[in-house]
Amino acid sequence: MRYLTVALAKGRLAELAMDIFSSIGMDCEQMKEKTRKLIFTDEKNKMKFILVKASDVPTYVEHGAADIGIVGKDTLLEEGRNLYEMVDLGFGKCRMCVCGPTALKGRLDKIKELKVASKYTGIASRYFRDEKGQTVDMIKLHGSVELAPLVGLSDVIVDIVETGKTLKENGLDVLETVCDLSARLVVNKVSMKMERDRIMNIVDKFQRICKEVEK
Repeated sequence: MRYLTVALAKGRLAELAMDIFSSIGMDCEQMKEKTRKLIFTDEKNKMKFILVKASDVPTYVEHGAADIGIVGKDTLLEEGRNLYEMVDLGFGKCRMCVCGPTALKGRLDKIKELKVASKYTGIASRYFRDEKGQTVDMIKLHGSVELAPLVGLSDVIVDIVETGKTLKENGLDVLETVCDLSARLVVNKVSMKMERDRIMNIVDKFQRICKEVEK
């Protein structure tokens, strides 16, 4: 029996995913120790876990370096990879929003050549083009996007919002919600054909746990 490889996004998502894997009988103890290791093996269940950057999880899964991945919906929407999205895990909940000065609320449609700054230019571009039919000037940023409207680089930003505290501290507000986000379990398409029974066993167990948590 070959190993099933699971790609986990480093950080909080990996920790939450490990808790679920542990609850369905997988050995994740090594991963919970402080170490620089990136590959962990559960010999008994023939499982291999790899820790990667969140934005790389869909790449590992799509290309078959991992059979299964746990990653945020924001990354899936931005990357647009060819894989199966199997389970909404329900944790890591947040929203992708258009944010800016409160004075712009309800007025975005009236601004010609709206300047939009975002790390998520794919999601932002599709939202304004497909949902709003609006032409925008898209500006790619890699960090501190809240700064963009404050210094005149953009009119608004598109970013992930959890509590909204950072926005308020910088004098910004949520103007529109693009979509809701949470962690997802994804599967490589070839793996699903080759290891369907083993993968679906994991998927079914994850679904049951997630439904119990919702209750």
